[in-house]
Amino acid sequence: MTDKIVIGSRESRLAVIQAEIVRDFLVDSDPEAEVEILTMKTTGDKILNQSLEKIGGKGLFVKELDKALLNGDSDLSVHSLKDVPMELPEELPLLAFSKREDPRDVLVLPKGKTEIDFSLPVGCSSKRRMVQLKALYPQAEFRMIRGNVQTRLRKLDEGEYSATLLAAAGLKRLGLEDRISRYFTVEEMVPAAGQGILAVQGRSGDSYEYLKAFDDEHSRVCATAERSFVRALGGNCTTPAGAYACVVQGQVSLTAIYLDEDSGKFHRGMIKGSVEEAEQLGERLAQRFRRER
Repeated sequence: MTDKIVIGSRESRLAVIQAEIVRDFLVDSDPEAEVEILTMKTTGDKILNQSLEKIGGKGLFVKELDKALLNGDSDLSVHSLKDVPMELPEELPLLAFSKREDPRDVLVLPKGKTEIDFSLPVGCSSKRRMVQLKALYPQAEFRMIRGNVQTRLRKLDEGEYSATLLAAAGLKRLGLEDRISRYFTVEEMVPAAGQGILAVQGRSGDSYEYLKAFDDEHSRVCATAERSFVRALGGNCTTPAGAYACVVQGQVSLTAIYLDEDSGKFHRGMIKGSVEEAEQLGERLAQRFRRER
């Protein structure tokens, strides 16, 4: 391991906790290692009054981190994989994928509430979540909500929204599991590609042998299949598409959904194959959806 490793992270509490997971792994692997976390506010964190789709997508959460890597200010970046753009610069590859935390989406209600008050909007900015929640609760109406988890919970508790939808993984990592009112199964609400997985990004040409044991084989396979599906649709992190893969006895099962906004048609499907075919499985399922338009 090098003398000092600098991990780039967004400055939100959740992002720092995620960077600390990687830091702690590195220190446990080599107690003499010097590992530092460099936090920064990204463009996506600064602009909170517009939807991500209008201002450039979730790639705005990684732009400053990419710049720090390229400049040599950091050696690694840690991301929630669901926020990582589908197309990445060759010089900044994804190096390792964490063991997957709970991939499910959850319903969060204001403190003290046990049911959704449909006279108020549900705070949600994800088309993927909205279209799937609407199938479960046809009476639901939505209003955009932005900001980190704590900001969203504060707005919810102040009475601006009847409920919000979040990733179980983030709430669990923050120690806020008690705020979860309902877990949606991955069939009820297909997660975002990569949800629950941390991705470690670095520079091509550098040696990252020290991350080898951090990389989880099942997460890598699932991430490959899920991201391949969204990429093959020509989509990105804000596309109304979900993908969830699991590995059982060397076989990958990929379930995906997609809302074609031009036609209004909602697609849902599943495909299975060997782990070696993970990338091709995502592409094939996307091709099937395109033929069904």
